[in-house]
Amino acid sequence: MSEALAGLPPLRDSLAAHGLLAKKSFGQHFLLDLNITRKIARLAAVGADDHVIEVGPGPGGLTRALLETGARVTTIEKDERFRPLLEELATLCPALSLVFGDALQVDEAALAQGAPAHVVSNLPYNVGTPLLINWLTGPWTPASLTLMFQREVADRIVATVGDEAYGRLAVVVQATCQAQRVMDVPARAFTPPPKVESAVVRLVPRPDRPEPDLLKALERVTAAAFGQRRKMLRSSLKVLGGEAFVVAAGLDPQVRAETVDLAGFLRLAEVLRRPAA
Repeated sequence: MSEALAGLPPLRDSLAAHGLLAKKSFGQHFLLDLNITRKIARLAAVGADDHVIEVGPGPGGLTRALLETGARVTTIEKDERFRPLLEELATLCPALSLVFGDALQVDEAALAQGAPAHVVSNLPYNVGTPLLINWLTGPWTPASLTLMFQREVADRIVATVGDEAYGRLAVVVQATCQAQRVMDVPARAFTPPPKVESAVVRLVPRPDRPEPDLLKALERVTAAAFGQRRKMLRSSLKVLGGEAFVVAAGLDPQVRAETVDLAGFLRLAEVLRRPAA
């Protein structure tokens, strides 16, 4: 496979040959630097025995790097303009499978066929967070996730109590995964350069991740608490029971959401899922 990949033209030449430009409505910014895509593949720690699902491959820069590891790769691409270019790559690399459609509608469990699968993607900016929440809280759990986001989102994912970026996303992510920001990527690395910097986050599911009903309760609690983050919990969680509800979780009803750690939110979720007396 490495010989087949070595014979491919540079990505810029492939894009020019097919007359392809990034589409703003899809949040596309092409990552063409193979040194960067290869580093992302290394950070993902995937190899010959692994199945990788990649969302939004575009022209296939990261796809090439993942195939170089020997992994079996399934791409999910919404933009039909890339079909000819990706089909050329699949013809050369039997380990590559192509799916064309909306990643928010795809059944990843069916793609994985009951085996573990890793998600490695330079996610389109406009759907990155919804996709992440779906993978973390939905019925299918990836073996690991190595994902590129705009840096602001990456900061929100790994934030802890006291950080300005700490909020609902950090709580839900860290309840389900060990999260680490592993790489920063400057805007100039992309074609065209976005107006923001990017970062790669690596997520590994926790063995003690909450059960589905507790996770649903956690989503409800954090949505209410951070929806009015400047208010005290007794006010922001009034819809769930207010002061009595907060006290039942062993928390001070006068604190704000931004000062409550993951353990505290999990206690609130536990109270919420208790059967009514």
